[in-house]
Amino acid sequence: MSRKHAHTEDAEINITPMLDIVFIMLIFFIVTTSFTKETGAVIRKPLAEQAVPLRKGTILIGIRSNDDIWMNKRQIELREVRSMVERAKAENPEGSVVIVADKDSRIGTITQVMDQVRLAGVLGIALSAENPSS
Repeated sequence: MSRKHAHTEDAEINITPMLDIVFIMLIFFIVTTSFTKETGAVIRKPLAEQAVPLRKGTILIGIRSNDDIWMNKRQIELREVRSMVERAKAENPEGSVVIVADKDSRIGTITQVMDQVRLAGVLGIALSAENPSS
């Protein structure tokens, strides 16, 4: 009598569906993540009792105490503000502009930046300040 040896097949786990789910979750988290934008300059904000934090859709422009203008983590000239705001507005039509000005910056520079932002077609402009109670 000859014995037949039973060949056992190695059980394999199919991980393809699990990889599909992980990939879909990764895409979901990338799409739903809100990215924080910064001006790129260190600024000491003035204090204001009525300061309210803005939640979403902002285009930030920083003005340092020596009147340097910063946007998208790089220093820019006054004449560049309009074109950069127009580009940012095209990317985010719902966005408003927030000017983060140092408390020692000159009001003339802030006014010129606000004028360039208005020329870019943005009507919603806010100035950033720190609430002393927070």
